[in-house]
Amino acid sequence: MPTETGGVPVTHEVDTVLAGLRRHARQLVAEVAGPVRRVRLRSGDTVLEIEWHGIAAAVEPARAPEPAVPTPRPQRPAAATGRVAVRSPIVGTFYRAPEPGAAPFVRVGDLVRPGQVVGIVEAMKLMNEVTAERAGRVVEILVDDGRPVEYDQPLVALDPV
Repeated sequence: MPTETGGVPVTHEVDTVLAGLRRHARQLVAEVAGPVRRVRLRSGDTVLEIEWHGIAAAVEPARAPEPAVPTPRPQRPAAATGRVAVRSPIVGTFYRAPEPGAAPFVRVGDLVRPGQVVGIVEAMKLMNEVTAERAGRVVEILVDDGRPVEYDQPLVALDPV
């Protein structure tokens, strides 16, 4: 049984803190310009880190700096065929559509332009847009909808145009 603090169960306090962090993170992500690639929150010693457009911004209490977080690698050929892979910017769950039952962001044969959303990766209840960095025609969707993905994993193969 969790110990109580002031008559309130500790698990309830933790749930309340996490719900507040999630609410503030969603609000913050909605307010920043451009697609967010990564959000990191920590309750102990209060850390908030947001990354977008290859730039990282962090708010932390004064202490020794942590090792730098690697930025996502640029897209590179998926194979010797000259194809380019759109890669996952974060670890999470890949979704092809904005919500269940909706049309997918892209289908095989579609033309995409730089910056166009081709999918989303959910991480910690936050939806992170996956965008194409260059123009091309979708030749293959490499990950099934709702499947876990790793950082930098190829998600969509494009033939450059």
